Amino acid sequence: MDTGLLMRIASGVVWSPFTFAVLTSLATILVWIALTPSQPVRTVRERLDGYLHQKPAVDDDETREPFNVRVLAPLLRKILQIAGGFAPKRNVEAVKKLLVQAGEPGGLSFLDFFGLRLLLGLIGGGFCFLFLKRISLPIALMGTIPVGGIASFLPLFWLRSRAKRRNREITRALADALDMMTIAVEAGLAFESALLKVSEKWDNALSREFRRAVVEMRLGTPRDVALQRIAERADVEDLRLFVAILVQANQLGLSIAQVLHSQAAQMRMRRRQRAEESARQAGIKMLFPLVFLIFPALMVVVLGPAVPTLLQVMHRLTGGG
Repeated sequence: MDTGLLMRIASGVVWSPFTFAVLTSLATILVWIALTPSQPVRTVRERLDGYLHQKPAVDDDETREPFNVRVLAPLLRKILQIAGGFAPKRNVEAVKKLLVQAGEPGGLSFLDFFGLRLLLGLIGGGFCFLFLKRISLPIALMGTIPVGGIASFLPLFWLRSRAKRRNREITRALADALDMMTIAVEAGLAFESALLKVSEKWDNALSREFRRAVVEMRLGTPRDVALQRIAERADVEDLRLFVAILVQANQLGLSIAQVLHSQAAQMRMRRRQRAEESARQAGIKMLFPLVFLIFPALMVVVLGPAVPTLLQVMHRLTGGG
């Protein structure tokens, strides 16, 4: 076959309108497939876009808390801190020590405590002024200052009573805690493990202090320092004595089990002596309610029925007829 004829046939086949349309469509499809990303890439990109543009989820625990815990408590704490900045801070260290001895109730700082005292003083003085203003303005002015002062001292009285109650709780629990620590150490446990056993067995002020000391030891605080901090926070004579003996025994290399055993026996004896002392004081403590409460009631019960007869006799004797 002639070469020119073949070229004309090939030229006719390649460049015919139908063939050109088919090849153009095929090339377009191939280019579209080549430029279109695969399905897994699109899925990952959509997931990443969803993570970037999604709104932060609200914690379920926060939504379950009541409104006063989520809103009112932080607002009140902020108000107390602002008010505490205007209160006099002459005895800041004493208040800080008292807060620590009371166990830091409610997480109050010294600034919150001063703010609480100032707010109670203003509220008490304001109510007193509004109440006494109806009687007389000078009386209202004279009564506002003492009532406000008493109201401002109420948190201090409450804090001192709470610190004393916590000290009594530690004193009562110390002997039993030492007995349990002695048993745990003699059974082969380490001193820190014995402290944890006490904190797991009971839930009181002493066990919480032991748990805090163990946490401080695990964070790198020396044992002697952690124990001394317990004595400083509690400010209990028996606990301070026990910590001093334990620190000295640790420095001298004595047996912890023997020290705990002797201290437990001594603490039991001191607790028995305190119980005997309280029993001896019971008679004196009962004197006030006996004289001012019980005896008047007995007199009314015993002599009450005879009072009308005595009045009639006295009336006749005086000549009443």
